[in-house]
Amino acid sequence: MRNRLTNAKDWARRIGRDALALWIAARDPRTPFAARLVAAATAAYAFSPIDLIPDVIPVLGLLDDLLILPLGILLAVRLIPPPLLQEFRSRAATSSRPRSIAAAAVIVALWIAALAVTGWFLLRQPWL
Repeated sequence: MRNRLTNAKDWARRIGRDALALWIAARDPRTPFAARLVAAATAAYAFSPIDLIPDVIPVLGLLDDLLILPLGILLAVRLIPPPLLQEFRSRAATSSRPRSIAAAAVIVALWIAALAVTGWFLLRQPWL
């Protein structure tokens, strides 16, 4: 049991380091354009103070963190040339975590839009 816990902590540490490396990669002009887009979106999601699906929603709230973030990191890591990725990971080991206000604003806007569409749909129903 202890070995599994250690493995989970190591995995979480690597995810955090890679998310920070992607933030650095997204801002580096040597990173290919497609990789920069994926890296920026993944890092913004990782460091956003607001989740796309709030954690209070049973199962779905945790699934987005367990699926979206690792898959985004996996895709971005495959798109970034290995020598650059190694450099970004080294820089991430000594950097501090950024905060993405823009990503938080986008996610809040998505939730407001979803609520507005839901409200519009419900108000148009004849049974109300």
